[in-house]
Amino acid sequence: MPVTLSRATLIEVAKLAGTSKTSVSRFFGPERERLTPKLQTRIAEAADTLGYQPNLMARGLKGGGSRLLGMLVADIRNPFSVAVVHGVEQAARAHGYSLIVCNTDNDPEQEQQHLRLLTAYQVEGLIINAAGQPEAQLQAIMRSGVPLVLLDRDIRQLDANVIGLDNALAIDMALEHLVQQGYRSILYVSESPAYASARQERLQRFTQQAATLGVKGQTLILSNLAAHAPTLKAFAKHSVSGPGAVLCANGNVTLAMTRRFQKLGIAIGPTGLMGIDELEWCELITPGITTLAQPTDDISHAAVSYLLNQLNGSAQASPLSYRHAPRLQVRGSTTFKHDPKHV
Repeated sequence: MPVTLSRATLIEVAKLAGTSKTSVSRFFGPERERLTPKLQTRIAEAADTLGYQPNLMARGLKGGGSRLLGMLVADIRNPFSVAVVHGVEQAARAHGYSLIVCNTDNDPEQEQQHLRLLTAYQVEGLIINAAGQPEAQLQAIMRSGVPLVLLDRDIRQLDANVIGLDNALAIDMALEHLVQQGYRSILYVSESPAYASARQERLQRFTQQAATLGVKGQTLILSNLAAHAPTLKAFAKHSVSGPGAVLCANGNVTLAMTRRFQKLGIAIGPTGLMGIDELEWCELITPGITTLAQPTDDISHAAVSYLLNQLNGSAQASPLSYRHAPRLQVRGSTTFKHDPKHV
């Protein structure tokens, strides 16, 4: 009969595995690679049989490292957040770390509470997708020796690296594709850019590049979606005589605009539709929605690698890419053949 978690000890695992207490300690710590694969298997099987789990909190208090990483997410429902949380968890697990994820629901007060919680759990590193601007708390955490990396969003006056999409390149790729397809009027739709540096960067780049390319650029910042229906309807009506496309700043906006197209009876293609962020349903909507897919696995793995390099004292050993290029996925929503006389 398996022994309960409260009774199993490291010594018992060592005895059942036919090895030393030191080897078992290495297996559950940062030196697992020093053990042979066969010994690792024996220890894992013994721990499973006894129901043994190391006390990570106790080990952290003793200075042995908790083997915990913390992750703060602004909105866990956002498709980008779902993908990067999955990627970070996989990368952390591959290096013997567990992940604690806290969702702030874009609430700065919740963000501060979660930061206090993660600090109490003795996490060894933090990945922050900020909802607000918690500079003071994060500066204190960094001074305490806990490495952190910002994910997707910058924080003013905080000397920390941001790992995420190359936002300028994403906008450039989107505009290049739409112009090549014959669209000359582009409506850029975004959620509020307040406190979200990625949205700010994309909006600023769109404004600059649209003017440079000679494209008629308009912007629409979503609040109440129904209130913006007249703007979208008027834009689509103009697109009948002059090819226009709607460029969505992220996955949430792409979903909102797709629903609005359908409700208003706007044909996708004659009025183009393109989104930043690849969503599984985009290929299912007739005629398919063109997207710029974020390399979420690359972004996630880079964030974990950065933390581990800091913890191992090898920050300069493995150069990291902090800004990642998107992948263009062309579908029918931007391949409509316009009359050349309108291009």
